[in-house]
Amino acid sequence: MDEPPSPSPFTLAVTDWATSRTELFEIRREVYIVEQAVPPELEIDEHDDACVHVLARDAAGRPIGTGRLLDDGHVGRVAVVAAWRKRGVGAALVRRLIDLARERGMREVVADAQVRAIGFYERLGFSAEGGEFLDAGIPHRRMRWSVRR
Repeated sequence: MDEPPSPSPFTLAVTDWATSRTELFEIRREVYIVEQAVPPELEIDEHDDACVHVLARDAAGRPIGTGRLLDDGHVGRVAVVAAWRKRGVGAALVRRLIDLARERGMREVVADAQVRAIGFYERLGFSAEGGEFLDAGIPHRRMRWSVRR
């Protein structure tokens, strides 16, 4: 007899800042403020309240990753806690954010990716454009994903 498929090791939930602020910030604090030394005043901005956020949780319900979509199609603040990296969480978050953009009628999505994450975004169908620039002292590059015809 075939065994039933194992449950997903993580789940994704679409949320907003008012509902999930504590969990969203805890992930971003751990990844950006603690690991990457981004100043706290740069990590939280005026866009959080207006964005749609996606929150990843492990099987026990603990927050493990997040990302957000702005009204202009900009994907940002994609962060996964260290123990969950290289396990598909980041890709699932970005794919869900792209789906949300498409549901809202957007034909392209833009991300300002850390240079070390360019390959990650390219594997998801993004293309790099323009030169490098600094954001919070970290080299970034603009990445663009467009609806394929």
